[in-house]
Amino acid sequence: MSYRAVTRDIEVIVTPSYLEHESSPRSGRWFWAYDVAIVNRGDEAVKLQARYWRITDANGQVQEVRGEGVVGKQPVIRPGETFNYTSGCPLGTPEGIMVGQYFMVSASGETFAVDIPAFSLDGPREGRRVLH
Repeated sequence: MSYRAVTRDIEVIVTPSYLEHESSPRSGRWFWAYDVAIVNRGDEAVKLQARYWRITDANGQVQEVRGEGVVGKQPVIRPGETFNYTSGCPLGTPEGIMVGQYFMVSASGETFAVDIPAFSLDGPREGRRVLH
């Protein structure tokens, strides 16, 4: 399942996947990968400068993550282009939720936030996509 949000002509599409081979439920560790596509549907280039994530596990424990760029990059995304990356998230519970924002700067120098849609981190159940 993919989750989508659009802010100021920047579309963010997130597709999470539970990684069974990286998880150890007996040890209290569940791990997900999430694929992100950031699509510039506007008419001006943008640079992804920073990110903010709010990660909540099934017990209501919250982690906040802030940092420059994503996966070590601060990509410039030109009109019509898409920037793709994959990252991961461990949790101490078999379910959780992530939501966040990217902080962009436009070619004209304006700084603005782009919403990352809230997405569910669900352990394996019948009918869900599980990567081995």
